[in-house]
Amino acid sequence: MFNPLRLKMSLLVTALIMLLLQSSGWAAPGAVVSKIRVSQNVETVRLVFDVSALPEYKIMTLENPLRLVIDMPGTVNKTAAQYVLNDPTVAKLRLAEVEPGKLRAVVDLKTAYGYKVFTLKNPNRLIVDIIKDYERKLVEEPATGIKYTSWLRNQASGPLWAHILEVDPQAGFALKPILSNGAIQGLEPLLPMAERSGAIAAVNGSYFGLDGSIIGLLKIDGEIASTPEMSRTALGIMPDGKLLIDQVHYEGKIELPDSREIPINAVNRERGENELVLYNGLYAPATGCNNFGIEYVVVNGKVTAVNTSNSSIPSDGFVLSAHGAAAKLIAGLKVGDSVKVNQTLGPVWDNTRHALGAGPMLVKNNSVFLTTKIEEFGSDVAGGRAPRTALGLKADGTILLVVVDGRQELSTGMTLLELALFMQELGAQDAMNLDGGGSSEMVLNGKVINKPSDRRERRVGDALAIVPGHVAN
Repeated sequence: MFNPLRLKMSLLVTALIMLLLQSSGWAAPGAVVSKIRVSQNVETVRLVFDVSALPEYKIMTLENPLRLVIDMPGTVNKTAAQYVLNDPTVAKLRLAEVEPGKLRAVVDLKTAYGYKVFTLKNPNRLIVDIIKDYERKLVEEPATGIKYTSWLRNQASGPLWAHILEVDPQAGFALKPILSNGAIQGLEPLLPMAERSGAIAAVNGSYFGLDGSIIGLLKIDGEIASTPEMSRTALGIMPDGKLLIDQVHYEGKIELPDSREIPINAVNRERGENELVLYNGLYAPATGCNNFGIEYVVVNGKVTAVNTSNSSIPSDGFVLSAHGAAAKLIAGLKVGDSVKVNQTLGPVWDNTRHALGAGPMLVKNNSVFLTTKIEEFGSDVAGGRAPRTALGLKADGTILLVVVDGRQELSTGMTLLELALFMQELGAQDAMNLDGGGSSEMVLNGKVINKPSDRRERRVGDALAIVPGHVAN
């Protein structure tokens, strides 16, 4: 028998329940996912959500880890919560209710990708296309004469993200090496180094030791700051701004009052057994050497002090620190004696204003020319795919600074051969490898624009900076 009072009470209770649920954040679903279909081909993975009504949706992309996230408020799932795919780009699809009445679909990716999301009616469907053969180039001009390209692409070895700076030296910019903390000793992140030097952009430079000592050639404002142990590839910057890339060998000697010439083993690095090392004002306030050798402080070509260890380095002179056999060869030096230093990088490179070494060479005269074995690089540099930094010169003088991210889902990195081919593809007539791995970094206009593999800036020994001026002062 129909009871109007009972009906009213039932409707009132229902209304109260709905009010309570809505106040707690619940909402009646506007769409129900009843089925998910997956199709795959060489170019695309398609995910089709069969829905009772077309849902609203919001898309987010995440990079670490690589994910495409689709939020659908007012939607619930009535099908499986996870779909695992056997695909080189897409790993799986996961669905979960992140809050009452809000469905989240997460597509886990293995490589770089593109995507397209859209809806269709009759029947109602939400369609997600994951595009596997993907390439994206974003180009901007942060200053007249400087072009920055962010290049994300898929290739057979996996996804690749490269950051490319093209600099026209005729547009009022020059390339210059800069030291961490303004000295050899110590390390510093790239960003503060670039800011202190007034650089518009910079990349990491030479190999370096844990104490900041440079491994390879470094010459700043005409003064040799570090020397290579053997002939290796370096960048040379002439006083007029002209650049050259070649293998460079260092020879240094001191000439004693009795005309004997004693070889210099190195400049501005820790003194080894039976070695003679020269320390100049680019190193640190003092040599830091132990008392198992002997040190001669030289100013204006004359010995001004003789110490057993840790001598202060004069700003207008240098310190000769010797141990063992080398110390015996110069044992007769005393205060007041004349000492002449002769250093050479060869007739052409002696004229450079700045120089920075690393290696190996990648491209020479438009052809791939890897000098990995010739320059005796080990697996720490030559082995496998890794983050890479490189410098190249185009035929018209354009400077190429390139950083390739690696060791992460969005970019697998490059081998040295792949890097050489890439530099050639970019138009480099000559190109060289710089330090890589966790050191690979590019900064532009006060920001780190790549993704270092350490997930943070690594402290480095030196850098190459793009600074205002046709000739770097």
